[in-house]
Amino acid sequence: MRLTVLFSTIFICFMTIYGCLTTNALAKEKGLKYSIAVSKFENKANWSGQWNLGDAWGAVLTDSLNQTGKFIVLGEKDMRAEAMAEQDFASSGRAAGGGKKVVTGQMTPGQLLIKGDITHFEESTGGGSGGIGFGGVRVGGSTNSSEINAVMYIIDSSTGQVLASKKCNGKISKKGLSVGLSRDGFSGNIGGFKKTNAGKAIEKAVDEAIQFLIAQIAEIPWTGSVIMVKGKQVYINRGEREGVSAGQTFDVGESTILRDPDTGEVLDQSLETVGKIKVKSVKEKMAICDIVEGSGIAKGMTVKYSES
Repeated sequence: MRLTVLFSTIFICFMTIYGCLTTNALAKEKGLKYSIAVSKFENKANWSGQWNLGDAWGAVLTDSLNQTGKFIVLGEKDMRAEAMAEQDFASSGRAAGGGKKVVTGQMTPGQLLIKGDITHFEESTGGGSGGIGFGGVRVGGSTNSSEINAVMYIIDSSTGQVLASKKCNGKISKKGLSVGLSRDGFSGNIGGFKKTNAGKAIEKAVDEAIQFLIAQIAEIPWTGSVIMVKGKQVYINRGEREGVSAGQTFDVGESTILRDPDTGEVLDQSLETVGKIKVKSVKEKMAICDIVEGSGIAKGMTVKYSES
């Protein structure tokens, strides 16, 4: 009898975990996107030069994330700070009036936060140092190599919990005609920087980081919220931008969060489904859905991709 109960318990636990992984994998497969914010990587490599290592890494990472088409990529912290400063200026009364104004309270929050540390960077040149330089790029006839190591952290912005981490490495070694950085270094020109050995090494490490991030998406819950219920139609805060399309089906219900009474840390989160909705039409940041099953759907409830 005890053995039967034990196997039943194990089976239930397995199916619960499998169900969560399947739901998230389906969300990924259907092209649903996560909003992601990039924080500046701190330079802990004990390296300094005429260009900022953290800025170069952040620029390549932001550009590469955007190129995948799998994420809603938000600006780095300094970009968002500049946007907020512009909003403050517009609302100060010092800006010219007009029909089109900068509006506050509309910045997109990141579901995931990417940050990390650069732990090692090295550039070496051998076999001669001759060459010509222009626009921050030096072309010469020597052996040139660049290597970078970094640690990336994927953080749930709601809880601050580190969901996963990855050590990334990029190394490029070229013989013969070499391309490196001259005194001016990185100046924000991504295309030009990626042609240098340092840029190629960073891009290689970033690609490794992004492939890891994409692989982790299957284990990170994709959710949205009900913003309005009107008759038998439900409006949710996910739209074309997040990869939502007509015909997709979502479960809706009350989200239960279990917290540690001592620390307030989130221990578990589950959804008590009360109904099912099907996307009828989609706008950029929202979708209008029909109720196809259940009742009691209300504003504020959680939405997640349906397995069926």
